[in-house]
Amino acid sequence: MSGANLNTKPATATPAPTGLKLPAEVLEYFPYTAAKPHQDEFITQVNKAVNDRKSILIEGSNGLGKTISALSACLPVAMKKNLKILYVARTHRQHDRVIDELRAVYKRRPVTGVSIRGRNEMCLNAFAEKGAFDSKSLMEVCELLKAKGRCPYYRNVENRSYEYLQLSAQVAMKPYMGSEILRVCKKMEICPYELIKGATHDARVIALSYLYVFDSQIRTPFLKNLETELSKIILVIDEAHNLPETAVDISSSQLTLFILKQAEMEAERFAYKDIEQFTHYLRNEVDKLTDKISKEEIIDPDRILGIVEKGGIGKPRDFFIHMHEAGVAIKKALLADGKNPRSYVNATADFLTKWLDTTNDNSYINVASKYINKEGNKAAKLEIVALDPAKITEPVLSQTYANVIMSGTLQPLEAYARINKLPESTVRYLAQSPFPKEHVFSAVCLGVSTSMEMRTPKNYQIMIDRINEVVNSTPTNTGIFTASFQVLNSLLSAGLEDQLLKPLYWEKSGMSSKDNEKLVSEYKACGDKGGAVFLGVQGGRTSEGVDFPGNQMNSVVVVGIPYAEPTPRVRAQIDYYESRFPGRGREYGYILPAMKKACQAAGRPIRTLDDRGAIIFLDNRFASAYTKSFIPSWVTNGMKTIPDKPGLLADAVRAFFCSQV
Repeated sequence: MSGANLNTKPATATPAPTGLKLPAEVLEYFPYTAAKPHQDEFITQVNKAVNDRKSILIEGSNGLGKTISALSACLPVAMKKNLKILYVARTHRQHDRVIDELRAVYKRRPVTGVSIRGRNEMCLNAFAEKGAFDSKSLMEVCELLKAKGRCPYYRNVENRSYEYLQLSAQVAMKPYMGSEILRVCKKMEICPYELIKGATHDARVIALSYLYVFDSQIRTPFLKNLETELSKIILVIDEAHNLPETAVDISSSQLTLFILKQAEMEAERFAYKDIEQFTHYLRNEVDKLTDKISKEEIIDPDRILGIVEKGGIGKPRDFFIHMHEAGVAIKKALLADGKNPRSYVNATADFLTKWLDTTNDNSYINVASKYINKEGNKAAKLEIVALDPAKITEPVLSQTYANVIMSGTLQPLEAYARINKLPESTVRYLAQSPFPKEHVFSAVCLGVSTSMEMRTPKNYQIMIDRINEVVNSTPTNTGIFTASFQVLNSLLSAGLEDQLLKPLYWEKSGMSSKDNEKLVSEYKACGDKGGAVFLGVQGGRTSEGVDFPGNQMNSVVVVGIPYAEPTPRVRAQIDYYESRFPGRGREYGYILPAMKKACQAAGRPIRTLDDRGAIIFLDNRFASAYTKSFIPSWVTNGMKTIPDKPGLLADAVRAFFCSQV
């Protein structure tokens, strides 16, 4: 296996930490000689809950060391009870952080772990990836290719069995990142998915995406491979404020006119005359339906079922099963012909079956909408929109051995517990912030707001003036996160760039991930070159997925509260929560999601204990006691209210940074 070794350094034993106020069993797995402020309290609370076989909902700010805290608290229980720890997070960076911490633990105690990526990223077969819509269809294509002996990477698992077994044994000994395994497998031309399947089977800790746990179609085969069940798993959910949105996304579905057109052409090509006629008819009817709406409209599910029946389909479910079977046959035929085994007929059948299944379920709505596609053309689609995250979360969280549900923005905890239907015995805990109070300056500016009636040229100029006060009083970089792209573009139109004394970098709607990363990288580099300004939106990939420690962002301006546009689906969400939680519908369905986005943006400059940052809320609505109740206490403690008078904000920000010298 020359050249294929994973080349990790051997473990070097480190002494057990002393003087820490931690349970004895935790000390065996806590790899550091000192804890951060209040970290020992966090760990102790988690360890007690997991030992008691309870879930814990815990809010803790960045800088607390939540990753190693959760791992060191859960590992002794997992070892005693022979349980697995599934650590779910959104990004590869977070997954790899788990492995980094496990490697620190490994220097003291033998522990195994692996981070895994999505199946599409672990597949080396370009043919398979092109033939798939999503992870589910990729799984189907993968199985077809393996069954037909058409995947060289899978064949090499047997053809190079000696190298494969050597590599498997190596991965089973200590913590590895999925990226490391992928790199070696590429070099050896061996299927990384098969190797990681074996690694997860033997690993004590697995870092992975939400989908592996909460999407039942992925979870079922995943647990089967692990040869375990949810009751033997300690589940750690990082950045758990994302869970409700992720859950409803998993449970929602859509069918575009493009897919229907492709399904019609596919059925014609493979001589399924009945399916060809049906998809042609359905496409025309959906086109007529969406042509009459302005943007989106909730429709009665029976309306589409009525169209189906008028199309000559007497038994819809039987016909959809027929379509599904035809789709499978089409995939096999395409594969046999050396073509990508992708079936639009199958995708249409899956959507229509779900439409039928959710017809009488009030936790779903059916939406017809218009949108602009990637080519910039007008398009239309039908959607099945899930309203209840608990339909996805509760079946998992009620069956696991224990759950550690953590984030820096979970308040109010009771609302989170109710929305996701956490077990009744769930422990709620607000961890104290490790940040010294003198490291954080927070303030609300009066006299400005992004409420619709305040979006005037005069008020946008006042916002720019206040932004300039912050920028010119900040040593290096400033971030600005607006309530929407409409507000962002209005600031630009009002002359923000021309009035700033530092370079401006701004997000654009529809910007690719690659372009956004380049933009952010260029902005960060200005932290050591006199400073710059970044302009983005709350709820975007930058305001929630990127850290800006040190001089990468000294101050942040949160411009407005990102309340959703009151579309039919937003009103339906509010109404649904009102039916579940009387008197709380607007709070749970409208206010909470917006405040989570605002709080995530506010925390960007404060990521480590050494960071010092100013957080400015540029909207007088943040000054109300009700709105403040949704903001983490480490931000609201000592929060100042700045009167509507030019220069006062600049004086306050300048005084804060001068005190840090």
